[in-house]
Amino acid sequence: MTIELLIHAIVRQTTILIAQLATSRGVRAPLAQIANQVFIDLVRELERQGVSRKVSADMFGLGLRTYRRKIQRLSESSTERGRSLWEVVLEHVKAHELVTRFEILARFSNDDEAQLRAVLHDLCESQLIFASGSGTSASYRAASDDELATLQGKQGAEGADELLVALMYREGPLTLKQVVDLVQGDAAALEAGIARLLTAGRIEQQELEGVTRYHARALVIPLGAPVGWEAAVFDHFKALVATILGRLSENRAAAHDDLVGGSTYTIDVWPGHPLADEAYGTLSRVRAMLSDLRGRVAEFNDAREVPESHTRVVMYVGQCLINEGNERDD
Repeated sequence: MTIELLIHAIVRQTTILIAQLATSRGVRAPLAQIANQVFIDLVRELERQGVSRKVSADMFGLGLRTYRRKIQRLSESSTERGRSLWEVVLEHVKAHELVTRFEILARFSNDDEAQLRAVLHDLCESQLIFASGSGTSASYRAASDDELATLQGKQGAEGADELLVALMYREGPLTLKQVVDLVQGDAAALEAGIARLLTAGRIEQQELEGVTRYHARALVIPLGAPVGWEAAVFDHFKALVATILGRLSENRAAAHDDLVGGSTYTIDVWPGHPLADEAYGTLSRVRAMLSDLRGRVAEFNDAREVPESHTRVVMYVGQCLINEGNERDD
């Protein structure tokens, strides 16, 4: 019961974060596929941890056959095996100057109609295709290159490179396919981004057993930088999750050191409080201390070769202000 309550609480806070990100800076990011993505990602992670599909199905409250069918339906198109329905529908619309909903339903007749309609709706919401008319006579066309370029500009693509660096720093070394799978973006656009980062010296390329992989040696996003907030959010969240997972893997009853773990402190102050300025300035002081430490370690490491086997010490420091009482109601 305790674990279930914890999971529900974490899901609640995560959905709040997703909702804020989906509507930040006036953007309305499509969310139609989020629930399906969460299910598939959970399935893959459970399998990675060695949980059998029979047990996983029971954890989701599904019969094994229903569970397998759901995975198959969400993972690939039934009409074209090995490819997502979203991908093949978009490709089909691109191949025609104009195509009706009736023609699309006929082309993908082996797929679930409700899911197919959801995919069409999501593609329209993402402005990758445009619709006119209604019902089965509704027609669709793919967005032109100029329309896609305009859309990309509106969505703030200037932070994409920073996010790629963050992924390669935290998750790397990564192959191009792994990057595409993590980002779930266009392979050509990601490959172009990787080429830019290689030229700028922000990431490095290495050959491991004949496979090209990419990684970043450092990730530094200056305070107040006009771009890169997306990478900063990812890095904060990744560090937080890694810290919690590290603590969960420890023998919590026997762990008394301060090498892994975290603490949350809540300090109540108000205007005129003698310790208010000290409380407000804590984040700034800790940032300065850790920036100095990071700089000295980097200077030492730059003068010598870092061993392949080493320990990465990750510290996440965050602070927020919550107005309680009447001010919060306002």
